Formats: sequence, structure tokens, C-alpha cells
Amino acid sequence: MTLTSPESARADRVATRRTVLMCRPDFYTVSYRINPWMHPEDPTDTSVALAQWQTLHDLYASLGYAIELIDPEPGLPDMVYAANGGFTLDGIAYGARFQYPERGPEGPAYMRWFAEHGFEVREPVSVNEGEGDFLLVGDTILAGTGFRSDAGSHDELRRIFDREVLTLRLVNPSFYHLDTALAVLDPDPEHPAIAYLPSAFDPASLDLLEERYPGSVQVDDADAAVLGLNSFSDGRNVVIATRATGFEQSLRDRGFVPHGVDLSELLLGGGGVKCCTLELRR
Repeated sequence: MTLTSPESARADRVATRRTVLMCRPDFYTVSYRINPWMHPEDPTDTSVALAQWQTLHDLYASLGYAIELIDPEPGLPDMVYAANGGFTLDGIAYGARFQYPERGPEGPAYMRWFAEHGFEVREPVSVNEGEGDFLLVGDTILAGTGFRSDAGSHDELRRIFDREVLTLRLVNPSFYHLDTALAVLDPDPEHPAIAYLPSAFDPASLDLLEERYPGSVQVDDADAAVLGLNSFSDGRNVVIATRATGFEQSLRDRGFVPHGVDLSELLLGGGGVKCCTLELRR
């Protein structure tokens, strides 16, 4: 774990109340393989997944977050990974268009929910998997590509939201979404803070990250391998995988308050804390 900033410790971290969308894993199982984490030949336990998800839900409630729920649908075991369902900003919801047909119906399901809850919905033309690949830092959207969301979706983001969009190319198939390889710790445009796994990005993307966000936390392979970077932060509190102990210490050193949760059952489907969490920005 590397800390490269002279401002490595701050005592003035401020939590900002978040509003999130979640989906209970009532139908969670691993019945197909669309990422390296999934092994349908190995059994999963839906009851364990539900208990672990509930722990995450209750932790968010204890931190004062507003939690909204979308009903899970039979036949969509990955719907629990709400982050992939779209990207919201300024009261607009840009819908998801999944690469794999197994997840295809999730896109319309989430768009229906957005429309029913007051968002102006923009249907996607390009393949994209929502906040799995789109992360907001200040007024800039960091946008991943390489495995799931294609670069055309980045152009759609620019047109829809009129924000700067920085394209980052992922090169490690185990970290196929941006939110598995990069975490936004503080989106404040005056003091942005991120963490990332250097080996997950191509050289041009690494240069861009180092230029735009000097002093970021660089997470090692061990913590990334338990999806430690698939975390959720309110600017002070950071919810992470329990087993990402090196990352946890780096967060403490920076003045953040880490909260570890065990989502090991959901990890079998390739998801962690952030995958289960879609931020709603109205």
C-alpha cells in the first residue's frame, strides 16, 4: 500500500449524507459465468448472501444514509449489484445496456424504477454498465472501458450531463468494472481523494490518474483481490471489505473512518460493497 501525498493525514474529514439504491439478493445465485469470479459449478447460499447484504444495508442506515429499494425480479440473480443499473446525476438517470444477455433485462427494470421515482430517464445507445464503470469526482466523471462499457457510452455521458469525462482503460479481466479497480474516497472538487490498483490500468490511464490525482492511495494486489476497492465513501466513512486490511490502515492514516463488512458470498458473483450500491443524485 502506497501513500504518496504530503497531505497523507487529515483530521477534518466531513461526512456528507448519501442517498443510495439497493436490491435484496432474494434470487441470488451463480448459475452462469460472465466474469472470472463466477464458478457455477460451486454452490452458493442465498440465505448467507441475504444476511450479508442486510448487514451492509443496516450499516448504511446507522451512518444516516437514505436507502431506497428496487424489487428484485426472478431470473435476474445479478440484480443485487445495483451499481450496474445506471448512473444518476442532476436528476437524470442514464440507463444501463448490458454486454451479456443474461443481465440484459436488468437495464429496463432499473429504468422503470428511475422513471417511477422522479428521474428524467435517458435510454442508452451504447453498451454501458452504469456506476460499475462511471464514478463521479467533483464535476468530473471517471469512465472505465476495456471489458464492459464501451467508449461510445462516454460520449453519451458528455452529451447528457455536460461534464468532463475522463476515459480510463482497464486491462486486467479480474477487474472488469472501474469500481473494482478504483474507489472515490472524497469527491470534493477542492480536495479529491481516490484509491486505485495500478496494475488494472493501461499506461496512458495511469499517467492520467497520476497527473490528475497526485498522492492517491495505491492499493496492492492482495487487497484488490478481495474487492477492497469496491467500496463506498461519504467523504469520511468508508465501507470496505473486511479482509482488505492494508487498505483499511491506509484509510485510517488518511483520516478516514473505515467500516469493514463481509460480503464473501456476493463476492462469488464478482461483486462487493460498491456493486451493491447505486448512488442517487437528484
